[in-house]
Amino acid sequence: MKKKFHILILNGPNINLLGNRETKIYGTTSLKQIVDQLIIKGKKNNIQISHFQSNAEYKIIEKIHNAKIENINYILLNPAALTHTSIALRDALIAVNIPFIEVHITNIFSREKFRHHSFFSDISSGIICGLGTDGYLLALESVIRKLSI
Repeated sequence: MKKKFHILILNGPNINLLGNRETKIYGTTSLKQIVDQLIIKGKKNNIQISHFQSNAEYKIIEKIHNAKIENINYILLNPAALTHTSIALRDALIAVNIPFIEVHITNIFSREKFRHHSFFSDISSGIICGLGTDGYLLALESVIRKLSI
Protein backbone atom coordinates (compact mmCIF):
# COMPACT_ATOMS: atom_id res chain seq x y z
CA MET A 1 0.00 0.00 0.00
CA LYS A 2 1.33 3.40 -0.97
CA LYS A 3 2.04 5.65 2.02
CA LYS A 4 -0.20 8.69 2.31
CA PHE A 5 2.55 11.09 3.38
CA HIS A 6 6.32 11.24 3.61
CA ILE A 7 7.98 12.90 6.61
CA LEU A 8 11.69 13.61 6.91
CA ILE A 9 13.32 13.52 10.34
CA LEU A 10 16.41 15.70 10.09
CA ASN A 11 19.03 15.94 12.83
CA GLY A 12 22.07 18.15 13.06
CA PRO A 13 25.51 17.89 14.61
CA ASN A 14 26.21 15.64 17.58
CA ILE A 15 22.69 14.17 17.68
CA ASN A 16 24.29 10.87 16.65
CA LEU A 17 25.84 10.82 20.14
CA LEU A 18 22.49 10.73 21.97
CA GLY A 19 22.40 8.11 24.66
CA ASN A 20 26.07 8.60 25.48
CA ARG A 21 26.53 12.36 25.31
CA GLU A 22 25.99 14.38 28.50
CA THR A 23 23.22 12.06 29.66
CA LYS A 24 22.20 14.38 32.50
CA ILE A 25 21.22 16.94 29.86
CA TYR A 26 20.14 14.80 26.89
CA GLY A 27 19.05 11.54 28.55
CA THR A 28 19.98 7.98 27.71
CA THR A 29 17.76 7.40 24.68
CA SER A 30 19.79 6.86 21.53
CA LEU A 31 19.02 8.38 18.15
CA LYS A 32 18.29 4.90 16.79
CA GLN A 33 15.70 4.35 19.52
CA ILE A 34 14.04 7.67 18.67
CA VAL A 35 13.96 6.92 14.96
CA ASP A 36 12.63 3.40 15.56
CA GLN A 37 9.76 4.85 17.63
CA LEU A 38 8.97 7.37 14.89
CA ILE A 39 8.99 4.69 12.19
CA ILE A 40 6.57 2.54 14.24
CA LYS A 41 4.28 5.52 14.73
CA GLY A 42 4.52 6.34 11.04
CA LYS A 43 3.61 2.79 9.98
CA LYS A 44 0.54 2.84 12.22
CA ASN A 45 -0.59 5.97 10.40
CA ASN A 46 0.42 4.86 6.89
CA ILE A 47 3.17 7.47 6.77
CA GLN A 48 6.65 6.94 5.38
CA ILE A 49 9.37 8.16 7.73
CA SER A 50 12.84 8.95 6.43
CA HIS A 51 15.70 9.95 8.65
CA PHE A 52 18.96 11.78 8.07
CA GLN A 53 21.58 12.98 10.53
CA SER A 54 24.84 14.69 9.74
CA ASN A 55 27.54 16.60 11.49
CA ALA A 56 28.19 18.47 8.24
CA GLU A 57 26.01 21.51 7.53
CA TYR A 58 26.27 21.18 3.74
CA LYS A 59 24.99 17.60 3.83
CA ILE A 60 21.90 18.72 5.76
CA ILE A 61 21.35 21.51 3.25
CA GLU A 62 21.63 19.05 0.35
CA LYS A 63 19.10 16.77 2.06
CA ILE A 64 16.69 19.69 2.37
CA HIS A 65 17.17 20.55 -1.32
CA ASN A 66 16.43 16.94 -2.27
CA ALA A 67 13.35 16.84 -0.03
CA LYS A 68 11.29 18.53 -2.73
CA ILE A 69 12.33 15.91 -5.31
CA GLU A 70 11.58 13.13 -2.80
CA ASN A 71 8.05 14.50 -2.24
CA ILE A 72 8.57 15.16 1.44
CA ASN A 73 5.38 16.59 2.94
CA TYR A 74 6.82 17.75 6.26
CA ILE A 75 10.15 17.97 8.06
CA LEU A 76 10.88 17.46 11.76
CA LEU A 77 14.12 19.33 12.30
CA ASN A 78 16.48 19.28 15.23
CA PRO A 79 19.21 21.58 13.93
CA ALA A 80 21.17 21.17 17.19
CA ALA A 81 23.98 23.73 17.43
CA LEU A 82 23.20 24.96 13.90
CA THR A 83 20.08 26.50 15.46
CA HIS A 84 22.14 29.41 16.62
CA THR A 85 24.47 29.86 13.66
CA SER A 86 23.16 28.66 10.30
CA ILE A 87 21.67 31.22 7.98
CA ALA A 88 22.48 28.83 5.11
CA LEU A 89 20.24 26.15 6.60
CA ARG A 90 17.49 28.70 7.14
CA ASP A 91 17.76 29.82 3.51
CA ALA A 92 17.53 26.19 2.32
CA LEU A 93 14.30 25.67 4.28
CA ILE A 94 12.80 28.85 2.87
CA ALA A 95 13.85 27.84 -0.65
CA VAL A 96 12.09 24.46 -0.64
CA ASN A 97 9.01 25.81 1.17
CA ILE A 98 8.26 22.54 2.97
CA PRO A 99 6.63 23.06 6.38
CA PHE A 100 8.69 21.97 9.36
CA ILE A 101 8.61 21.76 13.13
CA GLU A 102 11.72 22.73 15.07
CA VAL A 103 12.50 20.19 17.79
CA HIS A 104 14.95 20.54 20.65
CA ILE A 105 15.48 17.96 23.37
CA THR A 106 16.37 20.59 25.94
CA ASN A 107 14.77 23.92 26.67
CA ILE A 108 17.15 26.16 24.76
CA PHE A 109 15.74 29.21 26.55
CA SER A 110 16.78 27.94 29.98
CA ARG A 111 20.34 27.17 28.91
CA GLU A 112 23.31 29.37 28.10
CA LYS A 113 22.43 32.77 26.63
CA PHE A 114 24.03 31.96 23.26
CA ARG A 115 21.44 29.16 22.83
CA HIS A 116 18.44 31.49 23.19
CA HIS A 117 18.42 32.64 19.57
CA SER A 118 17.15 30.40 16.77
CA PHE A 119 17.41 31.13 13.06
CA PHE A 120 14.43 28.79 12.48
CA SER A 121 11.72 29.53 15.02
CA ASP A 122 10.15 32.41 13.08
CA ILE A 123 9.86 30.36 9.86
CA SER A 124 8.79 27.05 11.46
CA SER A 125 5.19 25.94 11.83
CA GLY A 126 5.92 25.11 15.47
CA ILE A 127 8.58 24.62 18.08
CA ILE A 128 8.92 21.87 20.66
CA CYS A 129 11.71 22.21 23.17
CA GLY A 130 12.50 20.99 26.64
CA LEU A 131 10.37 17.84 26.57
CA GLY A 132 13.27 15.49 26.08
CA THR A 133 13.21 12.95 23.28
CA ASP A 134 9.39 12.81 23.61
CA GLY A 135 9.45 16.05 21.63
CA TYR A 136 10.03 14.08 18.42
CA LEU A 137 6.92 11.94 18.98
CA LEU A 138 4.84 14.97 19.92
CA ALA A 139 5.99 16.75 16.78
CA LEU A 140 5.11 13.71 14.66
CA GLU A 141 1.64 13.50 16.25
CA SER A 142 1.10 17.16 15.45
CA VAL A 143 2.18 16.68 11.84
CA ILE A 144 -0.09 13.64 11.46
CA ARG A 145 -3.03 15.75 12.63
CA LYS A 146 -2.10 18.64 10.35
CA LEU A 147 -1.72 16.41 7.28
CA SER A 148 -4.91 14.45 7.96
CA ILE A 149 -7.14 17.52 7.99
